[in-house]
Amino acid sequence: MRQAGRYLPEYRRLREKLSFLEMCRRPEVAAEVTLQPLRRFDLDAAIIFSDILLPIQAIGVGLVFTRNDGPMIRKPVRNRAQANRIRCFSPEEELHYVFEAIRLVRKELDEKIPLIGFSGAPFTIASYLVEGGHSRNFEKTKGLMYEEPLVWHNMMETLTNGLASYLKAQVNAGAQALQVFDSWVGCLCPEDYRKFVFPHSKALMEKLKQLGAPVIHFGTGTSELLPLMKEAGGDVIGVDWRIPIDEAWRKIGFKKAIQGNLDPVVLLGSKQDIRKKVRSILIKAGGRPGHIFNLGHGIFPGTPVRNVAFLVDAVHRLSRASAGNV
Repeated sequence: MRQAGRYLPEYRRLREKLSFLEMCRRPEVAAEVTLQPLRRFDLDAAIIFSDILLPIQAIGVGLVFTRNDGPMIRKPVRNRAQANRIRCFSPEEELHYVFEAIRLVRKELDEKIPLIGFSGAPFTIASYLVEGGHSRNFEKTKGLMYEEPLVWHNMMETLTNGLASYLKAQVNAGAQALQVFDSWVGCLCPEDYRKFVFPHSKALMEKLKQLGAPVIHFGTGTSELLPLMKEAGGDVIGVDWRIPIDEAWRKIGFKKAIQGNLDPVVLLGSKQDIRKKVRSILIKAGGRPGHIFNLGHGIFPGTPVRNVAFLVDAVHRLSRASAGNV
């Protein structure tokens, strides 16, 4: 959840010299940024520094990152002709720098610390392609779904195949677990998720199952979609802070592992607030096996580093206690 990023002063120093895409494309820099939080905090895993939109750049639609406006796509996909121009890509050729960064990190990591690779989910990547950047209401995405369902499904199938190859290459390079981010899928109702997203998410998860690496299936704003996401697949279902973790776990079933779910805004508050929220989540998790404590989304840039350190320590200390005493 952006454990390497703008809240760290050492990251900001690098960012002053390099653009975001340059940082992603230079394996030695991406490896260094991945390792930065591991040097500061007693973390249980590392996640490779990259971006979910890198496959979009390989597709060839003119992805750029602006300093103020974030990612923008110069040639968005809005109709059948534009969708037909989406090309399959070779991850090993066009995203080779990601895999080289993974190999570099694996050489440096303690063998007890696993490395997580990741990608966006088909729906979230498709939404970026259609919207051309960030969106509040996803009118263009939903419009394409409803008006051109065949175009939508063909595009989703192409993306699913490309993302599966991309994630497989990450595992081959040394990633020991994978996370699939469906960051925007919470804009859909369950009926639309079932019709327009579920078949492709399930197909991706089936392909990833063959790799032997555990998969975290994560989304935001997905409280009503959790049973469908569980059905689509993944060894772990990630949840945000908008639903209590015990309620989320009941929805997906206690036999499935869960990841979550501290609101990242809490890290802008006091240590007392952080401790209270951590304790509440651990109590709700009930000491059951299969809970991965994490934020419900990414760390904010203005988060004090000392609060992140306090959070990591609090989770370790409190989770060692019995669920009834935390």
